[in-house]
Amino acid sequence: MPRTRRARGLVSEVVDNLSGSIRQGQLQQGDKLPTEAEIMTRFDVSRTVVREAISRLQASGLVETRHGIGTFVIAPPESGNFKIAPEDFATVADVIALLELRISLETEAAGLAAQRRTPANLVQLENALKGFHDAIQNDQDAVPSDFQFHMEVARSTGNQHFADLMTYLGTMIIPRTRVNTLQNAPEGRLQYLLRVHGEHENIYAAIRQQDSESARAAMRTHLSNSRERLRKSQPPETMLKG
Repeated sequence: MPRTRRARGLVSEVVDNLSGSIRQGQLQQGDKLPTEAEIMTRFDVSRTVVREAISRLQASGLVETRHGIGTFVIAPPESGNFKIAPEDFATVADVIALLELRISLETEAAGLAAQRRTPANLVQLENALKGFHDAIQNDQDAVPSDFQFHMEVARSTGNQHFADLMTYLGTMIIPRTRVNTLQNAPEGRLQYLLRVHGEHENIYAAIRQQDSESARAAMRTHLSNSRERLRKSQPPETMLKG
């Protein structure tokens, strides 16, 4: 497909990647973004795409451009706008509260994804599933591919706001990045993660079959199970990892 017809998706790809790096601390306040030419080469996109992506990052309050110098990460503005910061995860109850938010958000996202997914979306979902399975079999960190699966569901809605919110939340939405769910899982690490993988496969199957109700049900079951596993595996007074 000619690049001009994919421009909007290419802009989103660049925005998702750079904003994710900022949200997760890989790019911090005061850091200079790569030059336009470097971003063009890295993502194989045109200068127009890069400039539109930078404009979106500016509009989000993540970066500012200093003419003749470059584009820099800036401190997020202090306001009453909605935000969830790492310090908001002080207790297990905080993580459960976020899971409850995700149940509402991602259940509907799964239903929309089943209606609107494209063949390209299915490929990305399959890649995330494979990455998750490979990681757990090789005793590697499965968090990135876990998050990627949920991100690809959001992207499959065709509604950029779902993907933007997932990018904002980042990998901290995965409970085991904040609490020792694996250590306390009664079935052990491998079986715990294989169970999660099976739940992901159910979501994917419903999206692939364009069955909106089943997709919603599978996502709700997955996130509700995560909430219940967390409740059962953690004593109420357990504090989070640092």
